[in-house]
Amino acid sequence: MATNLVVRNVEEEVAAALKQQAAAHGHSMEAEHREILRAALQRPKRRSFVDVLLSMPDVGEDADFERGGS
Repeated sequence: MATNLVVRNVEEEVAAALKQQAAAHGHSMEAEHREILRAALQRPKRRSFVDVLLSMPDVGEDADFERGGS
């Protein structure tokens, strides 16, 4: 079931940019607004730095990563 959403106090520049973007995509402002909201909310969540580190494979020995002397 669809819900109506009212957005108040939108800056003139933002409304103008939305109108321009909607026209470029061949949409109404309302359809463009829906698409922007949908895309923003369906983005994958960012992984934390810890999650990225934990996902790295455990390869090599400590000596493999030591700096070479000159």
